[in-house]
Amino acid sequence: MNDFALNELELAPPEVVNQSARDFAVALVETPQFKTFEAATDRLNNDLIAQRAMEAYQTKQESLQTMLMLNAVSAEERADLEQLRMAFMNQPSVVMYFQAQADLMAICQASADWLSEAIGLNFAAACGSGCC
Repeated sequence: MNDFALNELELAPPEVVNQSARDFAVALVETPQFKTFEAATDRLNNDLIAQRAMEAYQTKQESLQTMLMLNAVSAEERADLEQLRMAFMNQPSVVMYFQAQADLMAICQASADWLSEAIGLNFAAACGSGCC
């Protein structure tokens, strides 16, 4: 039988780890940042003007996709595409959504940093998707 040295590594049973993850998720959804993000998402999803602006931009972008990849789009078409993009990005519900998203990402990053420091492992790198 093998004797494994744990080098001061504490192993938690899977049920403890799962409960801790659930507790963290509950705490996260109770933050003002998460609640604001949810409200901003709902507002954007129900904003017909913003949805139409997004559809117009996406339709134009899709129609030019091949030419954009070849860098063969005329200055006029490029200007039209940019105008459609800005019409979408300047919608109040879109501005609110992206700000709420940034605020939520900041609290998630701070949580990951704190967790990384507490466990002595880069949490984000350990949980991130790999290339393989």
